[in-house]
Amino acid sequence: MATPDETVKKVLTLVSSAKDAGKIKKGINEVTKSVERGLSKLVIIAENVDPPEIVMHLPDLCNEKGTPFVYVPKKEDLGKAAGLNVPASSVSVEDPGGKDELLKEILKSLGKEVKEEKEAKKEEKSEKEGKRRRNITLFCIFLAILVMFYNLCIMD
Repeated sequence: MATPDETVKKVLTLVSSAKDAGKIKKGINEVTKSVERGLSKLVIIAENVDPPEIVMHLPDLCNEKGTPFVYVPKKEDLGKAAGLNVPASSVSVEDPGGKDELLKEILKSLGKEVKEEKEAKKEEKSEKEGKRRRNITLFCIFLAILVMFYNLCIMD
């Protein structure tokens, strides 16, 4: 899921600020522990992790624990924002360090995107349910006609 450039910039700014004034966890193992313990306020996952299986469990874990997560395009940028000289596959923000408003702004933009996605899925599900019901109704009508025809044939 691609994240808008503006949101990516805000996320990287948040990570950079939180590393100085707040608290972050860097790397897949620390991030996983942070989410499992319920300490993470936001998880940031790099899209260009190779192999992708390294971070593949994070979205499901975040959804299970109710932790918001966001993708950034490059692990190099994420590592740099986290104060590392090497790329980072993922980062967890545990304390935004005075950047609570920025965190709220990011979460709001993510919530809006997630809400639109949920509405689209709900509409699609509703559409499928409507088609299914219509097919069942048509099948019942067909059976009723078939039974009437059968009864007519038996009476003759």
